[in-house]
Amino acid sequence: MDQSLKSSGRHALEQAFHRMIELSRTMPAPTLKERLDRLGRLRAAISDNEAGFSQAISADFGHRCATETAIAETLLVLGEIKHAVKHLKAWMAPQRISTALQFLPAKNRLMPQPVGVVGIIAPWNYPLQLTLAPAVAALAAGNRVMIKPSELVPRFAALLQQVVGTKFDATEMMVTDIDDELSQAFAALPFDHLMFTGSTRVGRLVAEAAGRNLTPVTLELGGKSPAIVDRSANLDEAAERIAYGKLLNAGQTCIAPDYALVPEALVQDFADRLQNHMRRMYGIDPDNGDYTSIVSERHYARLEGLVADAAAKGARVLQPARPDHPAWKSKRKFPPTIVVGATPGMTIMQEEIFGPVLPIVATKDAAEPVSYINKRDRPLALYWFGRDAAARDDVLSRTISGGVTVNDCLFHFTQINQPMGGVGASGSGAYHGEWGFRALSKLKPVFYRSPFNRLADLYPPYGARIARLQKLLRFMS
Repeated sequence: MDQSLKSSGRHALEQAFHRMIELSRTMPAPTLKERLDRLGRLRAAISDNEAGFSQAISADFGHRCATETAIAETLLVLGEIKHAVKHLKAWMAPQRISTALQFLPAKNRLMPQPVGVVGIIAPWNYPLQLTLAPAVAALAAGNRVMIKPSELVPRFAALLQQVVGTKFDATEMMVTDIDDELSQAFAALPFDHLMFTGSTRVGRLVAEAAGRNLTPVTLELGGKSPAIVDRSANLDEAAERIAYGKLLNAGQTCIAPDYALVPEALVQDFADRLQNHMRRMYGIDPDNGDYTSIVSERHYARLEGLVADAAAKGARVLQPARPDHPAWKSKRKFPPTIVVGATPGMTIMQEEIFGPVLPIVATKDAAEPVSYINKRDRPLALYWFGRDAAARDDVLSRTISGGVTVNDCLFHFTQINQPMGGVGASGSGAYHGEWGFRALSKLKPVFYRSPFNRLADLYPPYGARIARLQKLLRFMS
């Protein structure tokens, strides 16, 4: 890109940001009515353009199953909006906080206020949901919002920019251009809060850029989320549910099960059942409309490399077809793949896979899964399958992860009353429902002194009176 155009783009970005900042300081607290109006306009923007968004996302991917877009994106965001509208009045109300005995009859209140301007750096894998769900939280909390979409979904980004531009004033919410050169400039702006969803590698760069401005960040990252199959599990049920969690959106899901830890004696049976369920769900035809394409040739080639490396290092690869077969590769449909006998030395066990490939790691005893997980970065999600409650609780108490679904995959993410967020290398902060409202609000403590309280007894000059008061305070502490 011409340097003058780059400079012009950065200048326009900074101007738009500063207009938002100025208004967030002069008009800091939108009323309930104003916030509900903004949420209503966002709901209309999604509902009125649902088919267009679905078609744009599919075109960006090469093919994206429309049902998956509806279930995993559109309906989730509309659900977030409905929930926020229903509860917003209660969320905005100052909360009563108890007051220590020595300060009575004074009172404490916790007052939620907008933080100001929220930046959202969105990913490509669920571009509607992971862009607009954070925006719902930001608007509900009374903030102004600036969104940077991913350059990997240009058709969706262009449509989103157009739709948001018709429904919102640019000082309320705006969508920037997708020029990759703007990404660094965007992250470097002194937002009041910055939300990023994407890889751990890029998350570190975003956090570093935000740190220069002391900008608080919510990082929704990824990593290697394990699925533990306990000896007490219904093996067929576990295989079916892991197959679904792995192959939704062709595995391009940050909370997809990244690998399975399976008792050594059950590995072959589990692999056979997993393969059967994968074929039942998606068949072996690359033209199957339910099966989503890999987003780019580069990502497809990376998956080929991961599988080839595992095979070269001794793994057994189960696939309905070779990924380099023209019928699959021309459509960027990567065949559902099982890697039996995965070991730590394989690249596939060192990087987040982000595709329809599931390695199976054999475990020798019940303690090994916990040890294996705890030697690695803390995962964004953990899945446990079984009927032994004591074994389940032992795993839950001895591992730390962003979230857990027991006897299924993915569904902890859909619980609007639960926070969604990572830990350590898989992220920081959380949102969804009230958790998002609180994350993007300043919960300001306010102390209201009573005229009947003798706080003035603490003032100098000090003497016998303060000594008596100190004794009283010690007794009350």
